[in-house]
Amino acid sequence: MKILVTGTAGFIGSFTAAGLAERGDAVVGLDNINDYYDVNLKYGRLERDGIARSAAEAGKTVQSTKYPNYRFIRMRLEDRESLERLFMDEGFEMVCHLAAQAGVRYSITNPHAYIESNIMGFQNLLESCRNHSVEHLVYASSSSVYGLNENYPFSTRDNVDHPISLYAATKKSNELMAHTYSHLYNLPTTGLRYFTVYGPWGRPDMALFIFTKAILEDRPIDVYNHGKMKRDFTYIDDIVTGTIKALDRPPKGDPDWDGQDPDPSGSRAPYRIYNIGNNSPVGLMDFIEAIEKALGKEAEKRFLPMQPGDVPATWADVNDLVRDAEYAPSVPVREGVDRFIKWYMDFFSIH
Repeated sequence: MKILVTGTAGFIGSFTAAGLAERGDAVVGLDNINDYYDVNLKYGRLERDGIARSAAEAGKTVQSTKYPNYRFIRMRLEDRESLERLFMDEGFEMVCHLAAQAGVRYSITNPHAYIESNIMGFQNLLESCRNHSVEHLVYASSSSVYGLNENYPFSTRDNVDHPISLYAATKKSNELMAHTYSHLYNLPTTGLRYFTVYGPWGRPDMALFIFTKAILEDRPIDVYNHGKMKRDFTYIDDIVTGTIKALDRPPKGDPDWDGQDPDPSGSRAPYRIYNIGNNSPVGLMDFIEAIEKALGKEAEKRFLPMQPGDVPATWADVNDLVRDAEYAPSVPVREGVDRFIKWYMDFFSIH
């Protein structure tokens, strides 16, 4: 298949593009390489996949030296004309949209970045998919959409009308926009609600990265909600496997879908929503303990109240993805944390 993967300088996007290229798909990667966090990490991911930094910085289409079937282009999804031209030139059969302005806390202080990237950029992508007969659009949603919902485990059949951050609101908006295009234009779309993805090459604004850096630098770590948090930590390899499995299975629509008792996870249109997590929430203090053990060093902890926009727990019901795509997360947290620490020490040359 010829597949566009957006966000390929990002964490999930870079691994997904590599996974598709390794199995033989023709992949075009796209990213704007913004400075939300250290661009050296973003360029490092690209270089790992054979994309030279100097060429990527210049905005040229770059051929990977590692994968002969992988090319990269630096582009903003908000640039509607360039995006439309790319679709016209390339003739993509499928699109895996993993680019977004990420981060719950950043959305509180920088709301406009989320509207421009997550709403306007997604709208441009939907239009390009519609205009060029894309066979399947898979896009990243988020566990953040569950907001004030306290019905555990989180199910895609739950109501998600009470987000508590603008980031979550934009992801919920993406799901609504996708359904509209599935209904109006018969565009198959699948939204994946990712649950706390971690692993080597992960984002530096996430807890694992922040805690590891602070502990190694003998600085205290901030433990919110006084440590009474749980997260469905999901290792990057499991996420990528699930994403690709979902991409391979375009939804057809459910003829038995009942408008008088509507299931939010599906539709008569070719539209589907899945949770993609580990289905095994881990206490924050247990997660910190795993980091301490991997580093051989105890953290100094500063216990603080809950932050605005945060939720006390996440827990994914993944039964639908297991049934429909044979999804089977397999990496336990301690093993995943160990792999991250080894990568971190190597990447930052810490001995």
